[in-house]
Amino acid sequence: MNGRINRVRELLDEPLLVTNQINIGYLAGIACDNGGLLVEPDAARLYTDFRYVEAARQAGADVVQTGRNIFVDLAERLSGRIAFEADTVTYTQYETLASHGLELVPRRRFVEQVRTVKDDDELAAIRRAAAITSETFDRLAEQPFIGLTEREMADWIEATFRELGGVGLSYDTIVASGPNAALPHAVPGNRVIGEGETIIVDASPMFDAYCSDCTRTFATGALPDELDSAYRICHEAQAAGLAAIRAGTAAADADGAARRVIDEAGFGEAFGHGLGHGVGLLVHELPYVNQDSDETLAVRNVVTCEPGIYLEGRGGIRIEDLVVVTDGTPEILTTSTKELVVVR
Repeated sequence: MNGRINRVRELLDEPLLVTNQINIGYLAGIACDNGGLLVEPDAARLYTDFRYVEAARQAGADVVQTGRNIFVDLAERLSGRIAFEADTVTYTQYETLASHGLELVPRRRFVEQVRTVKDDDELAAIRRAAAITSETFDRLAEQPFIGLTEREMADWIEATFRELGGVGLSYDTIVASGPNAALPHAVPGNRVIGEGETIIVDASPMFDAYCSDCTRTFATGALPDELDSAYRICHEAQAAGLAAIRAGTAAADADGAARRVIDEAGFGEAFGHGLGHGVGLLVHELPYVNQDSDETLAVRNVVTCEPGIYLEGRGGIRIEDLVVVTDGTPEILTTSTKELVVVR
């Protein structure tokens, strides 16, 4: 029996209808954007239309062919008390299921919680994606920056990912220079990189369907005192965050360990996002490591540690590693230097 399905089954009080595309892929091993996987105490059946039936069989799934609107078929085929993914099913789909008398029970984050603990194959894919990221950042540190546009730099990074074996991007590449570095999710554009400024580079490839995540901040020469100080403080905060990331630690406490360093240095208002998030089939997934999190870190969670300081109109700093949570010191997967690299 599929071990992942068994782990989901242990959480259930009734059969669960899984309709989230990522969760179906995780449990059934098939890419299917029009399916419903019914996880029962002694079975798991994938309901989908003609386009995916043969692929599902090849993946070893117990498959039932439906019409194009799977919810109409499910409403007619299923009975009794059924749990559903409340964050995925639309109201129209809910109405269709309810119209045939199903007792529908909303459930949240069951499969997502199982996904937080990575198995060996998942960790291998994430480690490979992170290794490609690290090699790319090492090469980037030797490239010319000044005179290139942000977009040209992003194109070079993405080409290097492909050269090293990356398959797709984990997210849209960020290259943010000068004042743009004060924007946490800046889009690389035609701004030409100049002297004496910071450049935030946040970029990572995928490998075997799994994501990675890494950010480094570079300097094109001597920085203004405030930015130079911000880099030092951000570096210290990241180290404090990494020291706090271990199994059994509340995610909010890990965030707090890094946040205190930035707060005490007077940059607290310039750090407006959480310390990190889980990474796997999605680049942002459970567990979330922020002030509002109610989660506790566990062995084999894969999370980021990415404090940032953003100074409007002047520039910004972010230093991010991808780590595997252990009972002790986390395994840091992104290995390029975090000392401030001065480029030209």
